[in-house]
Amino acid sequence: MHKLSRADARRIAVRAQLLDSPRPTDLLDVVRRLTMLQIDPTAAIAPSVDLVAWSRLGSAYAPAELDAALENRKLLELDAMIRPSEDLALYRAEMAEWPGRGALREWQEDNREWVRANDACRQNILARLGADGPLPSREFPDLCKVPWKSTGWTNNRNVTRLLDFMVSRGEVAIAGRLGRERLWDLAERVYPDDPVVPVDEALRSRNERRLRALGIARVRGPMCPTEPWQVGEVGEPAVVEGVKGTWRVDPTQLGQPFTGRAALLSPFDRLIHDRQRTIELFEFDYLLEMYKPAASRRWGYFALPILYGDRMVGKLDATADRKAGVLRVDAVHKDVPFAKALSAAVDREIKDLARWLELDLSRPGSR
Repeated sequence: MHKLSRADARRIAVRAQLLDSPRPTDLLDVVRRLTMLQIDPTAAIAPSVDLVAWSRLGSAYAPAELDAALENRKLLELDAMIRPSEDLALYRAEMAEWPGRGALREWQEDNREWVRANDACRQNILARLGADGPLPSREFPDLCKVPWKSTGWTNNRNVTRLLDFMVSRGEVAIAGRLGRERLWDLAERVYPDDPVVPVDEALRSRNERRLRALGIARVRGPMCPTEPWQVGEVGEPAVVEGVKGTWRVDPTQLGQPFTGRAALLSPFDRLIHDRQRTIELFEFDYLLEMYKPAASRRWGYFALPILYGDRMVGKLDATADRKAGVLRVDAVHKDVPFAKALSAAVDREIKDLARWLELDLSRPGSR
């Protein structure tokens, strides 16, 4: 049982996420280490996938690099995540067992029966893609006999929901995008023809890769179906001073030197995405507030968490106003007093962000 201070745990987490110094230099190496980039359409400053890459690589990163890697399929999209193409071999055996192995839960049985009831629509999609693909979802007629019922935004979005299930079944895949619109094709024409890894082996490998990317994580975590936060029994057990319960730690991270730096993070950055872990290890209070009324926001619509060394020290409230050609900084919310070195480091990151966005920097009171 490893005994870690909070500082030890934070440094392991920061280093595992490639947010220490020196910076990495290659986009594909970054995605392979992080295992994925989460897609989110919000672009108050920049798309989250690009912000995550910029936080690691700095202004040397160009979004065109990511576009090229997706176009040549070194990276692929699965479950709203951009992943290394070679990792698809860790998911395909599980796809073949959809909706799951062993005794199924009621919702799994319901999903299976809904897909069966709408097999004519499914067969039409496969036929169209076989002849014409890749295609956007609007090209497929809704031939579903049983509508999809939901209290959320997917209610009666039959074709879209069916396509999502067909991805889970390993039948179709996202072949690219036209703007924000997904293009669909047969999975066999998108995924690499690598040997499929058996389910149990694949699940363990995914846990191992996730722990390497996180550095330290819980055995079990909150429900998050697309990319879990927990890592099972991989790694080695650890306790963190001042935090209840046990953790799993990547043993290769133990005892390693640490040199920190400043970084501005996407609200969807994996370092702080598990809010409970963020509170426990970083003692950092943060919530993405874009869904709140403006008057109820403490930090801003899309405030960027600020990392300095192994501490989360504040939030940057900023907006990329592309029509005006400026990165508008409305506030820097300080969770701790900013010493001279900390202020200078954060200021350099803000300037680098503006430079990367090719925008002028506008601060309160500036013209």
